[in-house]
Amino acid sequence: MRYCLFFSVLSLLAQAAEPLFHASFNRGVDAERSPGDKRIHSAPDYKSLAAAKPGLAGTGVVHENGALHFTQKTTQAVFFPAQGLSPVTGTISFFLQLDPKLDLAPGYVDPLQLTDKAYNDSALWVDYTKDERFFRLGVFGQLKVWNPKNTENNPDFDKRLVVVKEPVFARGKWTHVAIVYQGLGTGKGVAKLYVDGKLQGSSPVIGEPFTWESGKPTLRLGVQYTGWIDEVAVYAEALSAGEIAKIRR
Repeated sequence: MRYCLFFSVLSLLAQAAEPLFHASFNRGVDAERSPGDKRIHSAPDYKSLAAAKPGLAGTGVVHENGALHFTQKTTQAVFFPAQGLSPVTGTISFFLQLDPKLDLAPGYVDPLQLTDKAYNDSALWVDYTKDERFFRLGVFGQLKVWNPKNTENNPDFDKRLVVVKEPVFARGKWTHVAIVYQGLGTGKGVAKLYVDGKLQGSSPVIGEPFTWESGKPTLRLGVQYTGWIDEVAVYAEALSAGEIAKIRR
């Protein structure tokens, strides 16, 4: 009986580590697993998502060597519909390959965003800063609550960031990034950033509401980005450090 219980627990743990969404890009650009539409989409920009179409035509993004290669900076939207992904708790995992100081065009660059509106409104993202090329995690609930006047240079913006001043990204090297978030929208939300399995820091408590309008959330890839991205996965659980360390490309 004890052995049966033991193996049942192991089975449950194995199931918990399965991603809810997974795009390996091994055989193409669409996801192998998704609670909603598995197809990658593109649109003229993120304000024109109603005009989105499946595929990557005209974006400058190509499928090469089992990964997505963003060959040039683009203002077009490249995304997966994110219906069924939780705005409360989860883990986002992906791999990047680039030299930020050599490969990125001027300005802020976001390899990945998860939101239904904008980067500062019920959103999680990572970016590279425009000058130093620091790597950052941003977590923001409802804009009308944390920044009701939508003022620029709001000091609360910087307080919510996790900043990595000496990132380890390089050409010819795949770097693993994981965003673990838990309790967003409950008044006690928090997010953590891992790079190559090492914890880089945690956000302060995110106390404001964090909600997505049904049918609107998108998993956005390569916003102003130039480089490679691979093995994008979203888990329904907040993975442990040990589970993150086991993720391999």
